[in-house]
Amino acid sequence: MLVLASRSPQRRAILAQLGIEFEAVPVDVDELTAGDPIQVARDNALAKALAGARLRPGATVIGVDTIVVCDDAILGKPPSAEVAAAMLRRLSGRTHEVISGLAMIFSGNPQVVHEVTKVTFREVPEDLLQRYVQTGEWSGRAGGYAIQEQGAALVRCISGDYLNVVGLPASRMLDLDLRLMLSQS
Repeated sequence: MLVLASRSPQRRAILAQLGIEFEAVPVDVDELTAGDPIQVARDNALAKALAGARLRPGATVIGVDTIVVCDDAILGKPPSAEVAAAMLRRLSGRTHEVISGLAMIFSGNPQVVHEVTKVTFREVPEDLLQRYVQTGEWSGRAGGYAIQEQGAALVRCISGDYLNVVGLPASRMLDLDLRLMLSQS
């Protein structure tokens, strides 16, 4: 059985939607917040997978970290409504990247990949932005929004993997899973 080293309800929902049996194991790691965005996402994902593997030795474990990047700056999870509003103003009318690192440990062997999806926000009027912030959806969300909920109203278009923006690059995970299993045969 697959072990998901995460507290994320979005990641659990994606795995369930795909019909993948898994056990969710919350892990606590000190996440990197600065540096090359792709490397930050990959390193954080690996740290989560390794923490999960320590809790479930011998299991196939995945760890995922999703970040939002605008102008080479990592926009993490906003600590307050004010910071969320500032992030959303920064993203308004612009294209940013959602980067997920995904680490899978299979037979003790860690493999790390990443996925990048471009998201373009519409010009968001201040009243809509304030209404969105009042929903509280921004809490615990990189970049301060949730595309799969009311945050969809902020988005004009995406280029790439939608599920990556939700929080789990499922296509990359399935590709990696197949490669790892074939390499063991």
